[in-house]
Amino acid sequence: MTRTFNPLDPHATPVVEGQPYSVERRVLAGVPCLVERPPEGTVIRAVCVVYHGAWASKEGKLGVYPALTARGVAVILPDSALHGERQGDTPPGLNAREYVWESVRRTVAEAPALLDAAQGAYGAGPVWVVGSSMGGYIALTLARTEPRVTRTAALITSGVWNEPEVRRAELQTFLNAHRPVEHAAAGTRAPLFLASAEADPVFPLELHHAPTAGAYRAAYAAAGTPGAFQEATYAGVGHYTSRRMRDDTVRFLLSALPGAIPADSGPGGHG
Repeated sequence: MTRTFNPLDPHATPVVEGQPYSVERRVLAGVPCLVERPPEGTVIRAVCVVYHGAWASKEGKLGVYPALTARGVAVILPDSALHGERQGDTPPGLNAREYVWESVRRTVAEAPALLDAAQGAYGAGPVWVVGSSMGGYIALTLARTEPRVTRTAALITSGVWNEPEVRRAELQTFLNAHRPVEHAAAGTRAPLFLASAEADPVFPLELHHAPTAGAYRAAYAAAGTPGAFQEATYAGVGHYTSRRMRDDTVRFLLSALPGAIPADSGPGGHG
């Protein structure tokens, strides 16, 4: 049922930019998800999948990107493999880094089915992917492997993937096949935004952002689309998604929608 509302006194539901949006729980291709979606009756113009970090869950991303719903975007918040409602699937014997990478490997493998289900439920429009920390590993991989992804934002993460503690053969195979600093040339099909925190103790800028951005900068230049790669760093920000980082991400994503945002107002440079 579609209900009208008085914009001066709207429904007592989540509201962004004066527009109500709904939050629903869905299981998409077996993956527990929360979905922030525009009001009923709104044409959904894109689907944005947001992946959380290690030892976190989908609930931690709730309320971070609802500004997208005001532009007709459905925001899908899945529990990554072995996280949230799926912790019971964790195999025994993994060390901490193997746990992270087994989650990444499984999440990437299930992403095509998740996108099938998301597009079946919310429309076959553009697909965007946002990932922070561990979720950034997933986002950078899907930018290369999933042709439906038309825009990617990787936040507080790294493309270096130097993991001496990861000893399992299947995980080493995954790392070697998808390490961004080595395979950036295969990931230039769609625009990418790389955002890093200048005070991040997990991913120090000079060890992670610098080589990752350098690899993508060179790859996009070689592909003849240097403007499709954007990067930004944020002074004083630690290992978290800051408000300015979030706002720049939203601008980057919405710049893909005709008439949604001026083309020159996206992220770039150092914050």
